[in-house]
Order: sequence, then C-alpha cells, then structure tokens
Amino acid sequence: MLPQLLRLAALFLAAAALAGSAAAQDARSLRIGVITFLSGPAAGPFGVPAKNAADLLVESFNKGGIVPGYEQKGFGGRPIEVVYVDEAGGPTKVVTEYSNLVSRQNVDMVIGVISSGDCLAVAPVAEESKKITVLFDCSTNRIFEEASYKYVFRTTTMATQENVAAARYIAEMYPNLKTFSGINPNYAWGQDAWSDFTESLKVLLPGAQIATNMTPKLGAGQYGTEVSALLGSNAEIMQNSLWGGDLEAFVLQAAPRGLLKKSPNIIICGDTILERLGSQLPDGTMIGARGPNGPFAPATKLNNWFRKAFQEQFKAIPVYSSYHMATAFFGAKSAYEAAQKKFKTGVPSDEQIIAAFEYNKFESVAGIVDMSLGKGHQAVQGVPYGTLRMVDGKPTLTNVRYYAPDKVSPPDGVKSIDWIRAGFKR
Repeated sequence: MLPQLLRLAALFLAAAALAGSAAAQDARSLRIGVITFLSGPAAGPFGVPAKNAADLLVESFNKGGIVPGYEQKGFGGRPIEVVYVDEAGGPTKVVTEYSNLVSRQNVDMVIGVISSGDCLAVAPVAEESKKITVLFDCSTNRIFEEASYKYVFRTTTMATQENVAAARYIAEMYPNLKTFSGINPNYAWGQDAWSDFTESLKVLLPGAQIATNMTPKLGAGQYGTEVSALLGSNAEIMQNSLWGGDLEAFVLQAAPRGLLKKSPNIIICGDTILERLGSQLPDGTMIGARGPNGPFAPATKLNNWFRKAFQEQFKAIPVYSSYHMATAFFGAKSAYEAAQKKFKTGVPSDEQIIAAFEYNKFESVAGIVDMSLGKGHQAVQGVPYGTLRMVDGKPTLTNVRYYAPDKVSPPDGVKSIDWIRAGFKR
C-alpha cells in the first residue's frame, strides 16, 4: 500500500508542478520587438506617430476591457511588453538590430519596419530566425512575389494596390490626360510605385505619355534640380511617392515655385502632410493614405475609439503610419487569440499562431483586413484617394473614390506586373 501511495503522491506533485509551470508561462509577458524610425527625418512625420499608436494599444490591451472588439487583456490574457528599436541607419543596421531583438532581447515576435529596402533585408533573416514577424508598413510588392515565407506577414496594402488605385483615380479625374511626370525615391518602393503606376496608365489611358520621372536618392533633402526639371516638363499631373521627411522637404521647396499648382500631384503617401503642411498644398492636390487609413478610415466603433484616444493622449491626429502600426497589432492579437481558441491552449505555439494568421480576416481601425495574398501572408484592402480643397481654411478631401480589392490586387500567385500588363484580368 505504501509504495502505491508514494507513486500517487509523486504523480500528484508532478501534475501540480506542470500546472504551476503552465500558469507561470501564461503569466509571463509576451515580448514584442517594435522597429520604427525614432530619429532622422522620417521620425517626426512617420516613425513616432507609429510608435505612439503602439504605446496606446499596448497600454489599452494590458488594462483590458477598453478596445472595442478586442476586450481580452493583453494577447489572450498575457500582458504585453514592448522593446523598441530605431530603424534609422539603413538595411545593414536594421538587420543587426533585428538579430539582437531575437538573440539578446528574446522577443516572442517582431512588429516593424517602414522602409521597403529594410523590409527586403529583414524578411529573409526573420525566416532564418524562425521568428514571427509582422511587417507593418513597407510597401514593396517584392516581399511575397519574389519569395515565399512562413514566419513573415504584412498586414497592410502594397505598392501595386496603392499605385493601381492612383492610376484609376487619375483616369477618372483626367480622362483626356496627355502628359504626366513623376518623382519617386530611387529604391524598391519608388521603383515599384512608378512601374505599377505607369504600366496601369498604359492600360487605362494609352494615349497619355511620360514627360519625365525624377528619381532622387532616399533622404536627399534638397530637390532644387528635380523641381526645375519637373517644371520644365510641363506635365499635366505628377505622380509622387515621396514620404516622411523627404515629402515634407519637397513640398516646402516645390510649393513656392508653383510646381504643385502647375502639375497637380497625386501623392501616394500624402495623408501624413495634411495636418503639418496642408496650407502649403494647392486645391487640386490628390491625396492617398496607403489604404483606408487616416481621413479615409471607416467610422466604426473601433476606429472612433482609436482616433479619440490617440488625439487625447498625443494631441495630434493619427496618420496612416499610426493606422498601419495599429493594424499590425490587431492582426497579431487576432491570430494569437484565434490560435488559443482553435487549438484549445493557453499559450499557442508559433506554428499554431501562423496557422491562425494565414488567410485570417480581422477587424482593424482601417476596416476589415483580408490576409488573402502571398499564400495567406499579405493583406488585401480597398484603396481610396481624394482631392484637396480648402474649406473654411481647413484642408478637406473631396471627390473621394474607394477602389475595391479586386480592382487593385492581382490574384494570389500572379505577379503584379503581369496582372497589370494583361489588363487587370482575373
């Protein structure tokens, strides 16, 4: 009898130890590495507003019961701890910082990266590290068209969707367009943006001709030469994919010389300058927000909460980088908690989270996000544009058009450029 009792006692103690270990694991913070620009010209208009969104959501998630539709505390009951990394410095530095997050900071997942060049460098490292990584902003379509990833996701739209929508908007607003120009930074994002825009216009407005395209270095800061060349091109409209500090510098240098009025710009990343430089933009400037973000975001309960809470805490309007960061957090939280529910586990494994993330549909502050491209790793949403008019001294968007996902996105497995050149056939 005694040996049997001892065995039962040992089994009881082992079970208690396992339960205690599971409880401790449940209570352990989920560490998330967040990469965004915290210094340099991209920080003020872009990186810091994204960090602010992360701060707001982490605080609200950890309190629980605050965020509409996402009331569960933390991620599935686990408190969130964030480790921030400054993206400034270029791809080599960002890869080093990413590796440090994984090997030294022991993060459970990574949310981050704004620059397309940095994303292209980080994605294969994330895959090799086997660390779930949610790209929250970078736009190059090359991420999932030139490679296949298991651990990498992107919860926002990409260059193809944003520039096909821009071309469709131009075709509607300028049906008799004869000439157009462009200014695009000379790296992955700018190259993809110009290619997708021009190839789309060849289909939509075959009579329109390119006057010129300027390709300044990322972070150039000075655009006197580009402004002169663009003025001399006499183009009717201009496609503009500059962003962050580069976009602000260009507007401040181009507006006094009359370029923005002479050739109305369709600014793919224009949302970030509305509050800061809206008074510098002439009527007729066309604005995008890289998806249904910022002024284009739906008036849902979730978005109304986000905008109000963000403005109260940071005394500023959330721009699209804020929306992109928020959407990445909602996507990760949705996948984590879906995995808990599906696999009936307190702490889902990375494999289970990935399975729940692929082809997931979730609600974000920008509306419903459908992870339907890139074998379930790339988001799809509609893309809006609008035309600026000053109303009572305030920049106001008019002639707003929303382009449905099937009008701006290639079918899964089809390269963007092939889909565009085939006339957007599905």
